[in-house]
Amino acid sequence: MNSKKTAIHICHMTSVHPATDVRIFKKECHSLAKAGYNVSLIAPEGKSENKEGVRIVGIHPSKRGPLFRMIVDPWKVLQVSLKEDAHVYHFHDPELLGAGLLLKLLAKKAVIYDVHEDYSLSIQTKTWLPRWARKPLSWIIKYFENFSAKYFNCILSATPAIAKRFDSISKNSIIVQNFPLLDEFSQKGVSWQERHNAVIYVGAIHTFRGIKEMINALEIAQKKTDAKLILAGSFYPKSLKKEIQAHLGWKHVEYKGVVPHKELASLLAQAKAGLVLIHPVTRYRTSYPTKLFEYMAGGIPVIASDFVLWREIIEGTGCGLLVDPLDSQAIADSIVYLLEHPKEAAEMGRRGKKAVEEMYNWSKEERKLLQLYKDLFE
Repeated sequence: MNSKKTAIHICHMTSVHPATDVRIFKKECHSLAKAGYNVSLIAPEGKSENKEGVRIVGIHPSKRGPLFRMIVDPWKVLQVSLKEDAHVYHFHDPELLGAGLLLKLLAKKAVIYDVHEDYSLSIQTKTWLPRWARKPLSWIIKYFENFSAKYFNCILSATPAIAKRFDSISKNSIIVQNFPLLDEFSQKGVSWQERHNAVIYVGAIHTFRGIKEMINALEIAQKKTDAKLILAGSFYPKSLKKEIQAHLGWKHVEYKGVVPHKELASLLAQAKAGLVLIHPVTRYRTSYPTKLFEYMAGGIPVIASDFVLWREIIEGTGCGLLVDPLDSQAIADSIVYLLEHPKEAAEMGRRGKKAVEEMYNWSKEERKLLQLYKDLFE
């Protein structure tokens, strides 16, 4: 093991994501620890423990609502981070911008801001915020991000669209995309004949993510096929669950609840197509959904929203079908088509898996992450 690396302490910080977050823990922290660095992770609700070479330091999150949490929890993270006395602080939430600036300007530490999404856009869709507050808060976040970016050692962006925004602001802006870990999808697949006549959706269940259209499409598709929907994830808001369960199409749904990420590959192996039917909201049009690449890695064709950015991938690899995500009939027709053309559907799945193995995987992104840290200390 490189003794020089083990002497370098890298502290990842989040006040929002769980300690087991796939991008933060499974990919970035684990990759850095595997490379020989001394890695710690400050996260809410995570108990303090050593896990897979990463020392997790848990904080107790506030329970008094999102706005209160956004004000109080960042200072809890800052207090713990100062005790860590790390060489590099790598943070993942816009509410930690102030903490990042203090660590950079006052504590004289190296600081990296990991931007998972365009928060100035995503805040405008938060239903827990009053409508009148969304645009002003969006402007404040964008201004503070732009101001702070000039001081940080690096802006690490999850998508090209995010990076484009910071390229002219930051002296060091790189893209590390949230592509799948190949070893999580390395097991032998289930034959097409053995799979259920099912499509699958895994992730946050929200109206913006197309749950109503999925259920409507399922009911329409029942006129021609016995399709079912395997559904996994949490409902947002929780009241949405009752509304969806009251729909006629719910009787064709197999709801799994929240499924551990390690079980994702075996769950995908039960289905014949994956659904990514996000509504045409600006923040989604310019982002890559992780589940798109996970479906591809799992060897199943995708039925996805016809966004320009996604079209390049799906048409370019021939791994699925594009639809208007607001058109339940079009979604139903795509489901029926894939179930009635198993050879073509299986071939789409194989092409998607090959594309992930060759291009859209974490191994390639890991090299960029490790090069960033290497450059910081040379």
